Amino acid sequence: MPEEVNGHAHNGTSVEETGPESFGYFSAGPSKLPHDVMLKAQKEFLNYGNSRVSVMELSHRSPEYLAINDEAIACARRLFNVPNNYKVFFMSGGGTGQFSAVPLNLLGEGKTADYVVTGTWSDKAMKEAKKYGTVNNVHPLSKFTSVPDESLWSRTKDASYLYYCDNETVHGVEFPFIPSNEGDFANVPVVADMSSNFGTRLFDINRFGAVYAAVQKNLGPAGCTVVIAREDLLGKAHKFCPQILDYDQIAKGNSVMNTPVTFSVYMTKLVMEWVEHNGGLEQMEKDSHIKSTMLYNIIDNSDGFYTSVVDKSYRSRCNVVFRLKGGDTDLESAFVSAAKKSNLLSLKGHRSVGGIRASIYNAISTPMVEKLAEFMKDFQANHST
Repeated sequence: MPEEVNGHAHNGTSVEETGPESFGYFSAGPSKLPHDVMLKAQKEFLNYGNSRVSVMELSHRSPEYLAINDEAIACARRLFNVPNNYKVFFMSGGGTGQFSAVPLNLLGEGKTADYVVTGTWSDKAMKEAKKYGTVNNVHPLSKFTSVPDESLWSRTKDASYLYYCDNETVHGVEFPFIPSNEGDFANVPVVADMSSNFGTRLFDINRFGAVYAAVQKNLGPAGCTVVIAREDLLGKAHKFCPQILDYDQIAKGNSVMNTPVTFSVYMTKLVMEWVEHNGGLEQMEKDSHIKSTMLYNIIDNSDGFYTSVVDKSYRSRCNVVFRLKGGDTDLESAFVSAAKKSNLLSLKGHRSVGGIRASIYNAISTPMVEKLAEFMKDFQANHST
């Protein structure tokens, strides 16, 4: 670990140059963590409490770690206002693991699962679910630029569940509503992948049968996945469901049925506490609106220099995806290079779609988004003809 010498790190990097506002890190995930959280974790890194060892070295059966686990679950319950008839538990395997876990736990024998496919991740989830039963794509799309009107969906009345991805990081499409579970679909649980916007806005968990979120976007480092599931949906997993993916087994084991991702759970707890201490979900939602609106205003007022193909009603607040001059790849490469020189990092779009992507999760401050906005204005001024 570099030692500080006369205000500089041993490796020659200025301490001032590595502060929380010295650069903008717009990675889609793993993403930036709150600076205060990183400092607290650093302080506790070698000796957690009075344990004399790091959290990474604690036994998952130790009283110290079990307390961390219980506090993390309690914090999630407070933050997301989770009622007693829902279980909160932590799993590993990320979102991809949940693509299998959801149908293995919830897709009944001989039943159908409805999927709303609006981007890369819901498409992958649907394809995985087809391995375990019948799946219905409620409204196939030729391109991922919006959410189809709910009145046009072809839903299954007795479906085991309706699945959707609340925010698609690759295409920059976000749901502005929760799918209906009334009338003919009152008994169809809604299941949501909230990996990339979990913790950025208020929502009513009672509208869902289950939600899950891989935390490496807004709530922690890679490794931990938070699952919130209604109790009456548990205990119905397929007989061939691996124990490690069985919601009921994980919940009964209080997230420590096996050795969990202990350090990731600990960090997730710290980030959730940080959200609580900084205004909760209400403040995170306000900040998210301010930051995303700032960038979309520049895009929309650039006379076509910057373009977004996503319908304005469904633009993501967390992943601002855009092109330069309709897809000039040379200009986009120049944008990414110039941005890096200005300490604005990880702006290249997903490899499957190209372009530019600015992921502005909770830990990305408003001043840093302002710096990106000013850079975008300057870049346009210097490259317009």
